[in-house]
Amino acid sequence: MYMKALLMKFVMITAVLWIVLGIFYDVSFTNILITSVVLTAVGYVGDVFILPRIGNTWAGISDFVIAYAVIYLLGSYFYEQPIALGTASFISALLLMIGEFLLHRYMDTNIFEPKKANPDEKVGYYNRTNLQTEFAEEFNTDSIAQEKSTDKKFKK
Repeated sequence: MYMKALLMKFVMITAVLWIVLGIFYDVSFTNILITSVVLTAVGYVGDVFILPRIGNTWAGISDFVIAYAVIYLLGSYFYEQPIALGTASFISALLLMIGEFLLHRYMDTNIFEPKKANPDEKVGYYNRTNLQTEFAEEFNTDSIAQEKSTDKKFKK
């Protein structure tokens, strides 16, 4: 299942970068593949380890920041032609963030184990929703028996 999500992430990133960088900014497909591989590796590690802890929204925002930084840094070193790198990175990161929200939802439902609200297998964990409290007065059974015997004597 992890490999399926990794492949989905790689295809999504490559498609978005090819559309934005390749079609609109004439970046070579080799540079797009290099950027896609680096961005997939960095982002997937974050998705597997960070997504379950911080949730979909914050993971999407962190993916935006990571995508912007990686595209900008790799673009400044590898892309030959001069392009508006800040704008291209921003548009790519924004589209990737939208795709990441959908990928995170898929990972939450199909890859990660659901969190149990009340796990039965935990040792020392009590089911706190089934607790009951009883209110009663303590009584002495010997005194009740004596009262009954005295009551019988008076009734005669």
